[in-house]
Amino acid sequence: MSPSAWLRGSRRPSWLSDPKVLRTEVLGGLVVALALIPEAISFSIIAGVDPAVGLFASFTMAVTIALVGGRPAMISAATGAVALVIAPLNREHGFGYLVAAVILAGVFQIVLGALGVAKLMRFVPRSVMVGFVNSLAVLIFMAQVPEMTDVPWPVYPLIAAGLAMMVFFPRLTSVVPAPLVSIVILTVITVAAGIAVPTVGDKGDLPSALPVPGLPDVPFTLDTLTTVAPYAFAMALVGLMESLMTAKLVDDITDTRSSKTRESLGQGVANIVTGFFGGMGGCAMIGQTMINVRVSGARTRLSTFLAGAFLMVLCIVFGPVVSDIPMAALVAVMVMVSVATFDWHSIAPRTLRRMPLGETVVMLVTVVCVVATHNLAIGVVVGSITAMVVFARRVARLAEVTAVTDPDGATVVYRVTGELFFASSNELVGQFSYATDPDRVVIDLSAAHIWDASSVAALDAVGTKYAQRGKTVEIVGLNEPSARMHKTLSGELAGG
Repeated sequence: MSPSAWLRGSRRPSWLSDPKVLRTEVLGGLVVALALIPEAISFSIIAGVDPAVGLFASFTMAVTIALVGGRPAMISAATGAVALVIAPLNREHGFGYLVAAVILAGVFQIVLGALGVAKLMRFVPRSVMVGFVNSLAVLIFMAQVPEMTDVPWPVYPLIAAGLAMMVFFPRLTSVVPAPLVSIVILTVITVAAGIAVPTVGDKGDLPSALPVPGLPDVPFTLDTLTTVAPYAFAMALVGLMESLMTAKLVDDITDTRSSKTRESLGQGVANIVTGFFGGMGGCAMIGQTMINVRVSGARTRLSTFLAGAFLMVLCIVFGPVVSDIPMAALVAVMVMVSVATFDWHSIAPRTLRRMPLGETVVMLVTVVCVVATHNLAIGVVVGSITAMVVFARRVARLAEVTAVTDPDGATVVYRVTGELFFASSNELVGQFSYATDPDRVVIDLSAAHIWDASSVAALDAVGTKYAQRGKTVEIVGLNEPSARMHKTLSGELAGG
């Protein structure tokens, strides 16, 4: 085989050569498309726009990100977090400003992606990721609660039947996704029996034509930019945070790696395209992604592309049929997703007994913040800050000082062990016997490392206290980076 032929073969999508993969991707995309419809309509209501706006956004986001995104099989569409951010802008200034914000948010995401903001994901600790996953599961379930309250009694047996089918059907066969089977059977039952329960059609009218591209209806002035920019930047940050966290979660589930920088750029491009088509913007959707990846077993971009394509086909061609789908069927799917998403191992008594208390606290703080604010980005940021505080307290205790006096009593050697930074160095000054030590003091830092200016200032303060008593201090054993920092900053900082 020639090198060029081999190269072409290596880039051939797996679904082209494996009918089983193709079937999984197609059916996965169909299930996600069905689940997207009521979600997109609900998020449109949150944002204060027509349901078609959310559906158009889900279509353009999914199709575009399938082509330019970094994480295969991840679903991006209209989301509640983005709707919450831009709702005030639409309410106060109108729909044109909302569309302009979506486009500008995409530009911001491209800039942030090019600047390498995705690399910050490496600083998100595991305990925050666990909290992120668990809070997502809680939010997914909470979002279904309104669909289970003040509803006709047949809704409850329908939900129970849907859950039972998704639990037991995979034991018979995995050829067809259990959620799709559940949705079809429950729809047939409710329509054939004439059972009056809430349906997808009750959420709002489905669009009857494809979206048409155009420019936002706003004056292109500096005032417009200053009005739109804060909302656009907030949307860009929230969208990137949710998308990158979801991509990392899918990486873990599938044991594969994805380009977070490409995902950041792709989210920006997708939002720009969505804005020009009059959509409300969006980002990665954890619930639909879990349906696609964990429940349906999809692994390629085809499922993402088809989710968006099927969404429009279902709305435009099969609108009347889709409108008859009982909400109970989709609620059952999302409840199953929430159960599968939750990391039950993280709250098992055995795990809690073995896990350091600080790790558990970080996980709980993340969950509480997300559930309280319904904002994943806030929870992740607060959880990460909490983890940093816990880490700093833990590391601060690792710096130890031991003193050894020479037999002749003329010199004392202080051996410092551990990491010296702002937290640990604050206690360093108080660990020396200034009044009783001999005239010559040696501070051995061969087993320590200086990380910041606070540590240099602490060492200067120690030297100053000894000098005030007519004693000399010699610092030895510095490694190269520590010596360089000490030489640069020593004497330039205020001593204590």
